[in-house]
Amino acid sequence: MKSKEIASKLLADNAISKESYERIEVGRLSALFSLNFELKTLLYCGVLLLSSGIGVLVYKNIDTIGHMAIILFIAAVSAACFVYCMRKANSYSNNKVVSPGILFDYILLFGCLTFVSFLGYLQYEYSVFGNHNDWVALTSALLFFACAYYFDHLGVLSLAITTLATYVGIAITPIELLRSNDFNGDAIIYSGLLLGFALIGLSWALNKRSIKKHFTYTYINFASHMLFVFCLAGLFRFSGALFPLIFFGLVGVVIWQAFSERSFYFLLIAILYGYIGVSYLVINFLFMSNHGGDAGLSLAFLYFISSSIGIIFYLISCSKKIRLTPGPPLPVERGDANTPNHE
Repeated sequence: MKSKEIASKLLADNAISKESYERIEVGRLSALFSLNFELKTLLYCGVLLLSSGIGVLVYKNIDTIGHMAIILFIAAVSAACFVYCMRKANSYSNNKVVSPGILFDYILLFGCLTFVSFLGYLQYEYSVFGNHNDWVALTSALLFFACAYYFDHLGVLSLAITTLATYVGIAITPIELLRSNDFNGDAIIYSGLLLGFALIGLSWALNKRSIKKHFTYTYINFASHMLFVFCLAGLFRFSGALFPLIFFGLVGVVIWQAFSERSFYFLLIAILYGYIGVSYLVINFLFMSNHGGDAGLSLAFLYFISSSIGIIFYLISCSKKIRLTPGPPLPVERGDANTPNHE
């Protein structure tokens, strides 16, 4: 019940006087309003716009400014950001460290983004890594992991994981496949699965050692999506029982863990990915058994209508069970893992 309704009820029951009711209303209407989310959104947009603006400035004035001047400018901006963060940062701890301020978080993120621009431009113009373009992503990922742990920053950790995934994709995929826009290679699927399991293993090992335990959710979140996506890719590409067993085994494990940790989010993604896999197998069976005829199409429509309704009711039922089941909730970090939220 809202405060206004409570005050009105108390006034109607003569529990408070009209003067007291008016004072309550004045206090309610003059209550402070938090602009935390709005300010963080503006700062995040500002970082993205500033990074994009530097890129546009470089692109339009590359002939007049000169490559070396541009590289030195980007390097100076990145170095200034890191120097500021080193001076303002609190001491390192394996536990959660309080941020010195919201400006600190975005300056660190901006420094990381400009470092990627610096390293990429340096490789493009002077080939400092030779033909190993993937080393740009690897070097950036290693720096981002170090910054994420030293400065205790979830946004930079997310950036590190995505950059590491970029490195694996570039290193595994031959340049000919990239040029021909062919991403159906077996190596991409297996490397994606390996990276997903590696992230889970890394998070488990660090969690056992009590090193930044609040990072575990971010690792599991990225790894879960990665494993589901590449398992589906293997399910679509390969025949046989191997990938169906891996995929549905993963779905079962995530659902079990979601109930154990009372996490509706992981339950939702497991059910949705599982529904995609089941639907692929069902539709494939219907069209193969009916040779793509009208009967197969009609059964497919019937399947999607009935299964969608069933999924909705199942999710509603599971949501109630998770709320009623006793147990510790999963420590979900506030904000999207891909945003520079730092608490």
